[in-house]
Amino acid sequence: MPNRLQHETSPYLLQHADNPVDWYPWGEEAFRVAREQDKPILLSIGYSACHWCHVMEHESFENPEIAHLMNELFINIKVDREERPDLDELYMSAVQVLTGHGGWPLTVFLTPDGKPFYGGTYFPPEDRGQMPGFPRVLLAVAEAYHQRRDEVERASSELVKHLEQQFRLPLEPTSLQPSLLDEAARNLVPHFDREHGGFGGAPKFPSPMPLEFLLRTFKRTGAPRALEMVTITLDRMARGGIYDQIGGGFHRYAVDAVWLVPHFEKMLYDNALLARCYTRAWLACGDAFYRTIACETLDWAITELGTPEGGFCSSLDADSDGGEGRFYVWTRAELDAALGPAAAAAADWFGVDERGNFEHGTSVLTASSRERPRELSEWRRALLA
Repeated sequence: MPNRLQHETSPYLLQHADNPVDWYPWGEEAFRVAREQDKPILLSIGYSACHWCHVMEHESFENPEIAHLMNELFINIKVDREERPDLDELYMSAVQVLTGHGGWPLTVFLTPDGKPFYGGTYFPPEDRGQMPGFPRVLLAVAEAYHQRRDEVERASSELVKHLEQQFRLPLEPTSLQPSLLDEAARNLVPHFDREHGGFGGAPKFPSPMPLEFLLRTFKRTGAPRALEMVTITLDRMARGGIYDQIGGGFHRYAVDAVWLVPHFEKMLYDNALLARCYTRAWLACGDAFYRTIACETLDWAITELGTPEGGFCSSLDADSDGGEGRFYVWTRAELDAALGPAAAAAADWFGVDERGNFEHGTSVLTASSRERPRELSEWRRALLA
């Protein structure tokens, strides 16, 4: 029987309308019922293209026993982060303070007045390594709320005070001095991966805004190191698996530090920012390779995300053909079937062999060099057919 989400318009919320969980949309009704029944709130935030959101739904929210626990112990609220980015930012910040990391699906436990006191991201349906199973988490949180209420209230109030300070901007108005910009650029250097580009380790995100800042730094100061950090990163990304070597466009992030295996969802805002970044890099240094990547990315967005009404969809799901990334990965046998005699050259350039670099002998396609073979367009047409 459909739950309260059946009347929503969000595709993500509608995906959960047939869960056995008694989901509420965000609103006063859920908080009123929580107060009346003296139950804590379980807030789950995600979005329709999120792979691990789908995994947790299948493992836990579609599980009758886990759903029964959720319904007995909590008032359950589902939120689409693309509808309510304000709620996502607030409660993501809370979970990052509590755990030191964030992500989606975002799982937050609240008092009936909306104050967070515990949270996390994905929880498996049973204990898995160091990760507690979701049923154990549910029972422990409910027990803490009812048996140690003073402790929960104190912790939630302290967390709210911390968040208020975090979101408050205490800086006095001041002019932006070049020295501050120079310091910001210097602070990026220790985090830069000189071999593979990007900042930090795995998982590695494209981070277009720091790259654009470095491009502006190069334009303002002529500092070669600023441009070098940009070009190394853009080169490695465009040749890596994070870039769709067949259809164009960038995936969300790489699960490794070398841009090889992506988290396969594609986001409109990521690709818009990256297309602009590659365009500005082309204008800064005249490298036509960056112009090509920018054009391919925009062509992909217009073709795959454009709508008949003139707008754009926000994302493409990470899952396809019943699994994560199956649309984007290839075996050597699949290349042979699609390309015939040309498969050997294509496999060599795309980095595909019998072992594979992903799951079950499949490979995420990469580019062996910046110089593209003349046959690339023909290979792409055949593989997309």
